[in-house]
Amino acid sequence: MAVRIIKQYERGVLFRFGRVQRTLEPGFRLIIPVVDVLHRVSLRIVTLPIQSQGIITRDNVSVGVAAVAYFRVIDPVKSVVEIENVSAAIDQIAQTTLRKVVGQHTLDETLSETDRINLDIREVLDVITLAWGVEVTLVELKDIQLPDSMKRAMAKQAEAEREKRAKIINAEGEHLAAAALGEASDVMMAHPLALQLRTLQSLVEIGVDKNTTVVFPAPIMTTIAELNAFIGREAAAGGAVEPG
Repeated sequence: MAVRIIKQYERGVLFRFGRVQRTLEPGFRLIIPVVDVLHRVSLRIVTLPIQSQGIITRDNVSVGVAAVAYFRVIDPVKSVVEIENVSAAIDQIAQTTLRKVVGQHTLDETLSETDRINLDIREVLDVITLAWGVEVTLVELKDIQLPDSMKRAMAKQAEAEREKRAKIINAEGEHLAAAALGEASDVMMAHPLALQLRTLQSLVEIGVDKNTTVVFPAPIMTTIAELNAFIGREAAAGGAVEPG
């Protein structure tokens, strides 16, 4: 008898006289030399890079797409009996599936709907690999290379979108300013004295500079007189209501 150790993450497929005898669990296992042959199968998830593929999208744009697939053995016997090299087989079928699935989408869909494409690729692979005792747990597009001409076109489009948004913001600001100016104009027209006071304020602001000489037009002098009279009337009215 011979002793074999099967690790926690492994399963052993025991062949006796060339036929599958049983699957061995982790631990110390005894086999009969010459008669028995033990194949260890790892159940850990395996990372499989999918090299970049030149793909023509549905809208006839040439792109280079690379991906990565993750798979694990779920049936040790099938993975030994049904397929000779699981990793190599999945690598080849993943490349063809990647080209097929991405080729069914437009460039915009490929860039914006990667989750959907990842799921589509995984589902196609699972249909094939389950017969080998293997489950594809995840597929991710990791690199999408665009032609230089397409990169320049997309950069111009992005710049045009930014300019469009800036113009919209400026137009909205001018619209709000015009509305506020219209409201202020209505208020001024309803109160002539307020309009005259605003004119007087502007002249005073101009005359802040010591080297500036301000000439007040005759209507402004009249406004000042009217303002003094108005202030006097308000003061008199306020004094009249004071308690004795």
